[in-house]
Amino acid sequence: MSTAKKGDLSPSEKELFQVISAGNVQEASRLLGCKDVRVNCLDEYGMTPLMHAAYKGKADMCKLLLRHGADVNCNQHEHGYTALMFAGLSGKTDITWMMLDAGAETDVTNSVGRTAAQMAAFVGQHDCVTVINNYFSRARLDYYTKPQGLEKEPKLPPKLSGPLHKIIMSTNLNPVKLVMLVKENPLLAEVEALDKCRRVMELICEKCIKQQDMNEVLAMKMHYISCVLGKCGSFLKDREDKLDGLVKSLLKGRDSDGFPVFQEKFIRECIRKFPYCDATLLQQLVRSIAPVDIGNDPTALSVLTQAITGQVGFMDAEFCTTCGEKGAEKRCSICKMVIYCGQACQKMHWFTHKKVCKKLQEQREKQEAEMAKLRKEQSKEENKSVQEAADSMQELSVETKSKETPADAAAAAETTDSTSIPAADN
Repeated sequence: MSTAKKGDLSPSEKELFQVISAGNVQEASRLLGCKDVRVNCLDEYGMTPLMHAAYKGKADMCKLLLRHGADVNCNQHEHGYTALMFAGLSGKTDITWMMLDAGAETDVTNSVGRTAAQMAAFVGQHDCVTVINNYFSRARLDYYTKPQGLEKEPKLPPKLSGPLHKIIMSTNLNPVKLVMLVKENPLLAEVEALDKCRRVMELICEKCIKQQDMNEVLAMKMHYISCVLGKCGSFLKDREDKLDGLVKSLLKGRDSDGFPVFQEKFIRECIRKFPYCDATLLQQLVRSIAPVDIGNDPTALSVLTQAITGQVGFMDAEFCTTCGEKGAEKRCSICKMVIYCGQACQKMHWFTHKKVCKKLQEQREKQEAEMAKLRKEQSKEENKSVQEAADSMQELSVETKSKETPADAAAAAETTDSTSIPAADN
């Protein structure tokens, strides 16, 4: 098949673009089997069928095109957009994952010098930004499941690759969530398995720093995960309550306001232990966190999350008080001040929340009373302003009348007389 040129389309290829817009996967599959249809054909703007499918958010269509060999890194678009950029613009995280899994390059820029992550951020698709910034291919992890050089055994048992990759790909860095991911997988929740995973994380961290195109963000994430896995291992080894004890320690709040001091100190310690002291990212994190007293904003978790995932603090979203998952909707029925993603998280947090629940309820009621009082005062002020304006207008009207001269009055009377004369003549 000849090299594709912009706008050089056969009738079947033109039909393919129409079918993609309509979302008819079955018809698209039939057309892709035709001899005169190239999977990487270009429309007049240099867009491939895959770009169209990604931009329109058609996940099944994207799968079909990729199965037929669609080039995920085609760069013939007139403004340099790639399929990954279109996936990010669509706001579909599943399609963004798909493009990345197919080998999409994340550092390619378009004609205005923006990468796929920057384009997604520009249009407010922050979930797609997070996906792109946190992508780590399974193949890179599977490298450690094979013996290298003179090794008799791999550094990572193949059975651990899947569970560990799930943790690596998590965009939620809350340590409680990471411990829950370890806890839910029996293969991971063993001291020996955790130790092997921790060492692999450290190796990947080192590789990220020492490679030619140094990746400090990924290095910091791998280091942080290794610290969490190490803490899981120590609790499994030394504590009778195992990982449940670690979760409770991370959630336990201080008596005054319920702030999880142990969690804050643990995250700060993880950052402080980053082995590459000259790293710019480490210095930025330390400058942001060090001056902040424990219990004040920003927390170490929020600073670390923003640095690693690109999630911004002002996003209009609610996060679970227990595990940090985005999109939490269930509030405590008593204080209505803390929010959870589900009943399980609420039960998990109750042991510490119950100490401050009543206090938070009183704070909320006090705030509501103050707001009601403020609204009442504002309403009074507005009414007063309206009344004052009305009084001023009335005074101005009276004053204008009082300033009329005798000549003005005579002129007015004369006007009245002149208009009445013709009527008298008639």
